[in-house]
Amino acid sequence: MLQWLFFQNAGVGPMQGQANHFFRYAPTKIQYGIERYQNETKRLYAILDARLQEREYLVGGRYSIADMSSFTWVRWAPWAGVDLDTFPRLKAWCERIEKRQAVKRGLLVPGGEDQIERLRRDPNVEDPFQKWVMQGQKEVAEKHGR
Repeated sequence: MLQWLFFQNAGVGPMQGQANHFFRYAPTKIQYGIERYQNETKRLYAILDARLQEREYLVGGRYSIADMSSFTWVRWAPWAGVDLDTFPRLKAWCERIEKRQAVKRGLLVPGGEDQIERLRRDPNVEDPFQKWVMQGQKEVAEKHGR
């Protein structure tokens, strides 16, 4: 369990977070950064996909905190420009978790609408996070005199 939690915490989260940033938010599009972090995210997804061979869940044959932790990133793969179709077991795992009633309820928090479903319906919808992300960048720059 700890191994897969650390895998998500030290690998998937940071790398996909950078993929999200360079793909969606960087003020200057730097192709090297986009490709670097998308490729690293894909490498980590390949490890998860391999782990799910002949398994429904990551650890112990049942849904666990390891699945919950990784699911929240994997579900956002398209946001980072990563196609889940190239990872069939990982995609099936994500869809399986997405069908859980408690997960469905949780995905409506905080605003009452599942943001991934919103983006699936209209990929060109206004970015719900752009203002928040860029405000954080602006505050850091101002704090450090940049």
